[in-house]
Amino acid sequence: MGTVMEIEQAVQKLSRNELASFREWFFGFDATAWDKQFEEDVQAGRLNELADEAIRDLREGRCSDL
Repeated sequence: MGTVMEIEQAVQKLSRNELASFREWFFGFDATAWDKQFEEDVQAGRLNELADEAIRDLREGRCSDL
């Protein structure tokens, strides 16, 4: 049995309170992982083209206020 399947089965057995606690923990864990990936992408220059395009659009008046 794979680890993901084991985790899925364990999560299904959680009480409502345990599930709420797990959800809160996982939200923070996932946010931290996303932040780390984002920082790695920034450092590696993977977002440079998108940033340049956004700046170009702003300078050329192709943006609107939200």
